[in-house]
Amino acid sequence: MTLRRALGVAANDLYHQAWRLMVLNLLLGAAVLAEDLRLVELRNGLRRHWRHGIVLGAALAIAVAVGAVVVPFYARAGTWAWPLATLSLYLLLMFGVFQLALWPLAVFEVGRPLRAVARDAALAVARRPLGFLGLALALLLVNVVGVAAAILPFLTLTISYSFLVSAHFALPKNPAREA
Repeated sequence: MTLRRALGVAANDLYHQAWRLMVLNLLLGAAVLAEDLRLVELRNGLRRHWRHGIVLGAALAIAVAVGAVVVPFYARAGTWAWPLATLSLYLLLMFGVFQLALWPLAVFEVGRPLRAVARDAALAVARRPLGFLGLALALLLVNVVGVAAAILPFLTLTISYSFLVSAHFALPKNPAREA
């Protein structure tokens, strides 16, 4: 699926599933008010994906922590280290782009080993590097607008839209999603 098509299909999905986002925003509002919420879908999702989620979350946290230390270190080390700072920043950004393929595949292929899913995600990014780079830039723009708006429902929409676009762009073709 092309990036343009993924953006369009995700916008269509967001429009048709907006009622769920209203429910999500009501639940988020209730959580802010500290009410006791019982979310069956959240429990089922956590039960089904907790192993992959912990591994992927830990890898992402480690990469961000290492990047937060390495890039400034090389940037302050002097002119000889600027290429290393640039390379470190580039690798960190490409790791972020890789996440756009990895997370949807990890959720979609829950029964497969994470190593095989990561290999498939790397192959997907290698097949369409400019597409995934464009996806990352488009989602960065969408989420910057959401943060700039500083309104919780709008931010929820941008994050939901980001997940939908990533899923449509990264996952294999599915006739049900194409219609």
